[in-house]
Amino acid sequence: MTLPVSGETTRDAPFYVPRGEECTLFERCHAQRLAVLLKGPTGCGKTRFVEHMAWRLGRPLVTVACHDDLAASDLVGRYLVHHDRTAWHDGPLARAVREGAICYLDEVVEARQDTVVVLHALTDHRRLLPIDKTGEQLAAPPEFMLVVSYNPGYQRMVKDLKPSTRQRFVALEFDFPEPAQEARVVQRESGCDAATAAGLVELAQRLRSLQAQGLGEVPGTRLLVAAARLAAVGTDIRAACRTALVAPLSDDPVLLESMQELVDASFV
Repeated sequence: MTLPVSGETTRDAPFYVPRGEECTLFERCHAQRLAVLLKGPTGCGKTRFVEHMAWRLGRPLVTVACHDDLAASDLVGRYLVHHDRTAWHDGPLARAVREGAICYLDEVVEARQDTVVVLHALTDHRRLLPIDKTGEQLAAPPEFMLVVSYNPGYQRMVKDLKPSTRQRFVALEFDFPEPAQEARVVQRESGCDAATAAGLVELAQRLRSLQAQGLGEVPGTRLLVAAARLAAVGTDIRAACRTALVAPLSDDPVLLESMQELVDASFV
């Protein structure tokens, strides 16, 4: 959990470059007690945006990485045995509600549908979290906010949010930044020089065009930062791209060869 500290300055804020009105919209959703859905490709900055907004609003942030085995009790809580007795332990969602935190469920569609259902009462006018095992109806304070994210381009092929869940959220759409903005982010996050950052972003533009040729996931800004960090400490840029940018994207030898050719052509 990330807890903003009183007295922090803007220099302490998680670095984020706004692309439009998303910061203002998020603040207004928080003020109006609306749940928010962040839609966008992997590595485009959704998580960093939530971290930045939690700092900006001065709220604690509780983050949950969703997965196939995530049960409702993992979010809400469970009884645990302590020596000769059992005691209730809040899960991250219940803890966030009690603290008036921002609860961020990353890649929410990876969770089981019966788990997602527990969010429904929190995302309408009730703003309640029923805890069936204790009989408690946990009311969310005004400061509490529920934020979820997912990658519609990838996950729609396998699973998707049900309309009954989707329509409980205000949706903010994300994509990769414009090249100049993305280069700024890569340089700032990695410490590399401006030319390297610009070259990596130009390469990413080319690699992203391979999605039409069967590349399931295109390189996000996160991968560009990883390659740039290796280059910044003396790694040959082509080797940095091969290990941090190309290899994580696919195991298909044809696609790997095509991507490496783009790397070699970009950095002669």
